Amino acid sequence: RPCLVTPRAPPPRQARDSAGTGAMSAEEQSSAAEVAAEAVEEKAEDTEMKADGEEKAVEQDKSVETEEDAPADTRPKVAPGSVSINASDSTMNVVSSADTSMVMALTDGGWQYLIAGARSTAGVKAGRYLFEVRIVETLLRPEASRALPQRQLCRLGLTSASTSLFLGEADSESACFDCEGYYITAASRRKVCPKYGREVVLGLLVNLDASSPNANTVSLFANGARACDPQPIPEALLGKPLFPTVTFRNVSLQVNFGSAPMAKLPFTCTMISDAAAADVDIVQQPKPGDGVFEVIVPVGLPEQGYFDWVDAFLERHPDYVELSDRKLLEWCARSGLTRSKTPTNSVDKPDMKFSVPGMDDAVIRRLLTHLATTANRNFVVPELKGNLLAAARQSMVKKFGMPKFKKVAMVVVGEPTAEFKARTQELIVKDKKAHIESERKSKKAAAERLKVMQDRKKKAMEMLRKRNEGGAGDEAKEEEEPAKDGSLEEEEIVVEVTDEEKTLWYRKTTVPEVHDIHIAKCYSDFSLPSVDEGFDEVRYEWQQEAAAATALKDWQFARKLTQRVDDLKPGEWFTTESAAWAKKLQEWRKAQAEWKDPKRRAALKEKKAEARKKAAEEA
Repeated sequence: RPCLVTPRAPPPRQARDSAGTGAMSAEEQSSAAEVAAEAVEEKAEDTEMKADGEEKAVEQDKSVETEEDAPADTRPKVAPGSVSINASDSTMNVVSSADTSMVMALTDGGWQYLIAGARSTAGVKAGRYLFEVRIVETLLRPEASRALPQRQLCRLGLTSASTSLFLGEADSESACFDCEGYYITAASRRKVCPKYGREVVLGLLVNLDASSPNANTVSLFANGARACDPQPIPEALLGKPLFPTVTFRNVSLQVNFGSAPMAKLPFTCTMISDAAAADVDIVQQPKPGDGVFEVIVPVGLPEQGYFDWVDAFLERHPDYVELSDRKLLEWCARSGLTRSKTPTNSVDKPDMKFSVPGMDDAVIRRLLTHLATTANRNFVVPELKGNLLAAARQSMVKKFGMPKFKKVAMVVVGEPTAEFKARTQELIVKDKKAHIESERKSKKAAAERLKVMQDRKKKAMEMLRKRNEGGAGDEAKEEEEPAKDGSLEEEEIVVEVTDEEKTLWYRKTTVPEVHDIHIAKCYSDFSLPSVDEGFDEVRYEWQQEAAAATALKDWQFARKLTQRVDDLKPGEWFTTESAAWAKKLQEWRKAQAEWKDPKRRAALKEKKAEARKKAAEEA
């Protein structure tokens, strides 16, 4: 518009104040009336233009919709019921209906703070398909608002089969929309649509059709209307099966994979459950061949590669779920919880001090074990100290006493295998590289801060000089030094491994696996597992039973030579003699105090003299 700023009529109070100081002339009154009328007219015109613009925008969106009706597809379709939420590829706090059309997360005992994630059984490789999600319930937990920036969370998107279930993480291969209106990938987070809440049907359209103008994009629809422009799928996901995934907290979701959409789109589109078999990969629910699931109980010694072996086992067997405090701590961190750093931290039993109920009192740990016993999954239970104690092992076996579980103890004691030794060397090199990279980043950040401070000081000195000179005359411009490029090419990190490190079987970590104070109380009771404790099988991964037992005894003997004993109790003889000595010492101190008193000393001398005289007479 030609006039961007229009003068407004003075408010009534201002007009009365003006009238009090002096009467307005007829010309001024006419001018003010014209200004007020023009303001009202402009406001009405703006409202009309806004309404017209919205209608035109809607018409334009409908007219420029580039998605076309899905053509008839006569190819074989996926089997009925094969597309659903994968119960074995969901977090432990996810509860679903029998047909998995409704999913919710546990919301008590500390679970209200943790994010839940679930992935479907179908991964889209080609074509254009739709799935929908609707928030049917939101739970308001006042305690969660104090610990979390976002109490309710709902994200829907795509992930690869091997990536995390938590959408929106910076290091994951995923692309998602959240209910705050953001499109999130590993590289960016952009606002692309308005917020959405309960009862809104959100449809995610995956377009991998090479012939479509929107190929390799994902679009969000709200109640059947397009919510944003097609967003590009990250290159890291292209060429891989893309699995619909939901990440949520304190909400209940209705998930629709087909065969008909809950909200009709401007064009016809095939749901994922009606997809052509050639366009999707179907992941089958894991069913063990012998009809039972395994519960692995690793048994190893502290600071001898215990958790490194567990990590290697999980890499080789990704279908196993780890049940441990360190994984629970990682889950809490990824859910947005923060804890205070304490010196009493260890890998086996980290401090869960989040200052929130359910976490600090270890309620969530007990609930996690109860949930595991009801799930049809394979588990690894790496409790370093507990798995070395017979009583703790028997208690663990009893919890998984159902016939569907096979309890297997894996002993990793003694000299490790050549494969593990090679892995240890790789981890040592990796740790050294990470340390060097951290130092470089710290030095770079310090240099940048120093440069900023120097620039500020230079500008302040220049301003002071100009103020003193009065700003008169032509000032000679100093030649500025060319700015150094802060993004210098970093040299390749070269790690040197010492001869001593080359002989190591286990790497040394900055955080101890178990604190000595906990080992000192029970290391003499450490033992190797046996079938009599309730295990179905005992496997020795490194050395055979005899060699492993010898290694355990040698370790215990070495501990006895150096370990401080805090619970040592004296025997009966020592207790009696110590009490007698304390009584005698007290009598001596009392006599010494009396002797130092002049009055009592004279009395004592007289008493001793009388005693000597009496003894002489008796003699």
